Amino acid sequence: MSILDDLRQLSSAEEFFAYLGVEYEPRVVQVARLHILRRMGQYLERAPLEQQDDFSTREQCRAHLRAAYLDFVESTPIRERLFKVHRDAIRSA
Repeated sequence: MSILDDLRQLSSAEEFFAYLGVEYEPRVVQVARLHILRRMGQYLERAPLEQQDDFSTREQCRAHLRAAYLDFVESTPIRERLFKVHRDAIRSA
């Protein structure tokens, strides 16, 4: 099984952090877990992972998770507007 297959089996943000060995502050993840994973997904969409070996893929996934997490250490889910509900809330305000 490949690293990508392993990642597809994970269900919680904490599992992604543990599997990829990325340190995190639980209070940040509690507030922005879905946003962090969605942002990581956006970063991964731009990455050609299929043509790499598992070590390189794991390192790239780790870097994307860390970057996505740091986005929400510095900002908030509402400011980042990843989900339609947040974009709509800003428009109607």
